[in-house]
Amino acid sequence: MHKLRLESSPAAIRSFSVVSYFSGCGGLDLGFMGGFRFKGARFKPHPFEIVQAYDIDAKCVETYKQNISHNIQLADLSILGAADAPAADVLIGGFPCQDFSSCGPKKGLNSPRGKLYKALSDYMTIHQPLVVVGENVPHLARMNNGEILRTIKEDLEKTGYRVAVWDLYGPNFGIPQNRSRLFLVCVRNDIHGEPVQPKPTFKSERYRTIDWAIGDLIRITRHETVPNQSQYFVASRAKNGNGQGDETSKRGQPGYTVRANAKSRVQFHYVLERRLTIRECARLQTFPDTFVFPHSATTNIMQIGNAVPPVLAYRVASSIARFLKSHPNHK
Repeated sequence: MHKLRLESSPAAIRSFSVVSYFSGCGGLDLGFMGGFRFKGARFKPHPFEIVQAYDIDAKCVETYKQNISHNIQLADLSILGAADAPAADVLIGGFPCQDFSSCGPKKGLNSPRGKLYKALSDYMTIHQPLVVVGENVPHLARMNNGEILRTIKEDLEKTGYRVAVWDLYGPNFGIPQNRSRLFLVCVRNDIHGEPVQPKPTFKSERYRTIDWAIGDLIRITRHETVPNQSQYFVASRAKNGNGQGDETSKRGQPGYTVRANAKSRVQFHYVLERRLTIRECARLQTFPDTFVFPHSATTNIMQIGNAVPPVLAYRVASSIARFLKSHPNHK
């Protein structure tokens, strides 16, 4: 069975235990762990050890096991009690975003899925981790004039935490894709200070582009020297669509946001008469080529589109690691 090879943290460095909720295929988790390479760059290991992860999707669990570890459990977090999860120094979780997304049903908190963030607050109440990092879509901050985000923040704060909101634009951090993510960074009230929001490392004139990311992935062969490069949707160009049915990627610019629904956006290559492959979408999300997606194209694109770009997650995790290492006496 394939397993993504991750570098280990030096034994002398204190490791912080992590529980991961709503893990999906593992983009956020991979960023927190570090120890991977992307496009020739090395992302050194972080001092985080994921002791247990949870997801409701059996195929995501399979992908996670093949690439990250077997420390993941198939579970519905609306049913699993927080007391049944192990205590950890850090809790991370990209709670479901479909009801907060600008292209989703926009039901907000008026749905069972929209209330799943409470799994985080339940864990915080019982286990009181040092830091909690929740992740979602930026549209969450705009829904109901910000009322939904205020409600979520207040519920998290009631468990004994200060909550900061980081709105991070992917291209500012080397992500070759127009994608923003919202991070809710919670610090337990008895701990002084807070992690520093990552500062952009790329200016707009030097954003990494789609051709930088996938320019070497032209050929499609059955032998798959690059995993998932032979997987793509065969589709003709739509006559109508208003931006949702027929978009050609633009050379020299970051790619369009990779969507979880393969039918919601038909992204064509910037020079070739075909749609982007699964591997090309994974590259736009900054997954290493050694991270293999083992399912059908429809399932794989859903997992990739729902994931946090590992390189963006890495930048967040680096800030959390620096903060925790500056508070060595807290448990």
